[in-house]
Amino acid sequence: MQSAEINIPETEITIDFVRSSGPGGQNVNKVSSKAQLRWNVGASAIFSEEEKARIREKLKGRLSKYDEIIISSDEERSQVQNKEKAVALLQTLVRQALIIPKTRIPTRLSRNKKAKRLDEKVRHSQLKKERKRVE
Repeated sequence: MQSAEINIPETEITIDFVRSSGPGGQNVNKVSSKAQLRWNVGASAIFSEEEKARIREKLKGRLSKYDEIIISSDEERSQVQNKEKAVALLQTLVRQALIIPKTRIPTRLSRNKKAKRLDEKVRHSQLKKERKRVE
């Protein structure tokens, strides 16, 4: 799947709004502005089993025992902004998890580079020997 086209449908996401913590006086006690987003990886219909396994592996620290990714956002005072931030973070995390790293192709040192490195080692060793006390 292309990394740019990942868009998890709203029907697969559950968002609860709870009371936020921190300073704010009476407003904090009255307003439920913290957004808690839950997305069940196993129940998702837009990813293949291989992609789900990759998401589980990369995001295992955020996965609950019910196979859900839980994201909280309480940075903003607005419910809507916190919801948007949580959804954006989920999209970003999933996009990053689905990126397949390039496999490293082993390369060999050229004969010239190898000789230069060994020559440098000999020169460094000689320099250290010259520092010794003469008896």
